[in-house]
Amino acid sequence: MKKINCFKAYDVRGRVPEDLDEDIAYRIGRGYAAFVKPRTVAVGYDIRASSPPLTAALVKGLTDSGVDVLDIGVGGTELAYFATFNRKLDGGIMVTASHNPPNYNGMKFVREGSRPISADTGLNDIRQLAERNQFGPPVAARGKVRQVDVKPDYIEHLLSYVDRRSLAPLKIVVNAGNGGAGPIVDLLEPHLPFTFVKLFHEPDGRFPNGVPNPMIEENRTVTTLRLRAERADLAIAWDGDYDRCFFFDEHGLFIEGYYIVGLLAENFLAKTPGARIVHDPRLTWNTLDLVTRNGGTTVQSKSGHAFIKQRMREVDAVYGGEMSAHHYFRDFSYADSGMIPWLLITEIMSRRGASLSTLVGERMRAYPASGEINRKVKDAAAVIATVRAKYTRSALAVEHVDGLSVEFAAWRFNLRSSNTEPLLRLNVESRGDEKLMRAKTAELLELLGGEPG
Repeated sequence: MKKINCFKAYDVRGRVPEDLDEDIAYRIGRGYAAFVKPRTVAVGYDIRASSPPLTAALVKGLTDSGVDVLDIGVGGTELAYFATFNRKLDGGIMVTASHNPPNYNGMKFVREGSRPISADTGLNDIRQLAERNQFGPPVAARGKVRQVDVKPDYIEHLLSYVDRRSLAPLKIVVNAGNGGAGPIVDLLEPHLPFTFVKLFHEPDGRFPNGVPNPMIEENRTVTTLRLRAERADLAIAWDGDYDRCFFFDEHGLFIEGYYIVGLLAENFLAKTPGARIVHDPRLTWNTLDLVTRNGGTTVQSKSGHAFIKQRMREVDAVYGGEMSAHHYFRDFSYADSGMIPWLLITEIMSRRGASLSTLVGERMRAYPASGEINRKVKDAAAVIATVRAKYTRSALAVEHVDGLSVEFAAWRFNLRSSNTEPLLRLNVESRGDEKLMRAKTAELLELLGGEPG
């Protein structure tokens, strides 16, 4: 039995060919087919050089299992989500490694309705099937492959989230990071009144301008400088498979995803009074405040797309947001999109006649936050135990929904182990006291020790 090491908590990801090669991709296709038992599956892939051969092997695994494949071609992860729910398919697979370096690749899996498949909902089963490489006798008829362009329907769907008549002629810097977002912006452009200043726009799986991950601070500088030089109204940057988008205000300030969650929640509640909004436990006070003020109901979920999507389905939430810049939408089959959020933000700016700094500035002052800080430590469990012993006795509230959340009257923090990397992740916020937030952040970091992650 061949051990396969590229299976993670939510997806498949690893180095090519050390962790993931065409043989493994074929086996994964067979394993997916054996577990999900689909009739038709959408398959897409990103712009990496390794994606076409891995996709071909994956598709052969599916068709050898009798599964028909809709080949949706090159795109981002949400294109596979869209094809799956829009065409009412039995599943979808995206070959991508998102924001990882060029020598990595991977896969993301959904079943009918774009429901995610993660470690506790079938990914481990697929892994075991792939490792055993025993799939029974040949099928009576191999599956067929059909190439389908779902982008026209996808673009129409994206545009349905906004009233284009209300949009102002904004100037927007867009940084695709040589990932997959550029062609989608080009398809949207004729339908919008915006002037786009395009940065690293052409897809290039070698990522000549660095890995497309705006969460890395040094990657933001080029976007900020271009925005200021162009005197643009805002800037948007994406990760490689554009399932996350990141915002910069008109001054070039990077806006934490936390404050975008609050802004989008407020927007949806204006359109859908009394709706439920799902959020993660890392930073919460701003979201709770805005949702309550606007007559909605907050529902907390463990961090991670599989948990957020499941919770949204359970409560029929109209929107869900994570501070990590993942945004989920009921009308997008509860899946996450990196295109819908920026369309909504531009509509909010246009309707209110307000800059992005105006829209989020008051909230940033009301609930200053540290942003997520990563630390590499030798024994995460021991460190969390030390923090728990120090802070929980005097706390007003302690939660373990996702890691350790501790709340005091004027400040709170969340400390959790990463689901995908050997890291501790810390978030701290306060009620209108940036000095206190910074002091408590420094205090906690000293206690954590370790190295920046």
